[in-house]
Amino acid sequence: MLTVTTVNVNGLRAAAGKGFVEWLADTAADVVCLQEVRAQEAQLPEAVRAPEGWFAAHAPAAAKGRAGVSLYTRREPDAVRVGFGVSEFDASGRYLEADLPGVTVASLYLPSGEVGTERQDEKVRFMDAFLPYLKELRERAAADGREVVVCGDWNIAHQEADLKNWKANRKNAGFLPEERAWLGRVFDEVGYVDVVRALHPDQEGPYTWWSYRGRAFDNDAGWRIDYQVATPGLAARALKAHVERAATHADRWSDHAPVTAVYGP
Repeated sequence: MLTVTTVNVNGLRAAAGKGFVEWLADTAADVVCLQEVRAQEAQLPEAVRAPEGWFAAHAPAAAKGRAGVSLYTRREPDAVRVGFGVSEFDASGRYLEADLPGVTVASLYLPSGEVGTERQDEKVRFMDAFLPYLKELRERAAADGREVVVCGDWNIAHQEADLKNWKANRKNAGFLPEERAWLGRVFDEVGYVDVVRALHPDQEGPYTWWSYRGRAFDNDAGWRIDYQVATPGLAARALKAHVERAATHADRWSDHAPVTAVYGP
């Protein structure tokens, strides 16, 4: 059995003071993938830099206060790699992977983008570079008899069922036709599986991010942009998956919620 959780913490130092430390102490996960850590390792409190009972790996962004991904594993990884071999992004705090027995687990923070700006251009460059890497990763893992799960904030809602107000967002970053088509290629062309959608094919959502503006959380007007994307062999072993939505707005320690999947042997 392998339980994997992914969550965008929206600043790990802030989340640590709002309930993340307590959540981590209670979780049954074997692996926890974090995104948008937004801190250098030395800036993190001990409770999240090297939490008791975990092996921690951090890949901060070279640009201070931006991005940053981390991985916590119950057992020491056989190997840890930062980036995916593209110089523009290897120090951007957006990709980190670790080899565990029989499976490679990755934490991904894909750029969010913003239409008509350099941020969207960066997102497109990232996607163009990352797709062939995903193909290479799957092929390499298959040759080694391993599975792969890429967890994280993909910053794309793939289908209309993946965001509440899809009609109003068709021209916005995160739901652009070309972004959705790219994510479709990850599934249809490269052959990965959206684990939560495979287990819940007819459900609206379950949403993983809600704006802090207005009453988005209370009205469940969210987006499903946090995914566990697995190779078919591992996806077929997924027994259950759910979004750990906070009970109330006040209980949230991030604008995202953890996404947890349990994989059988």
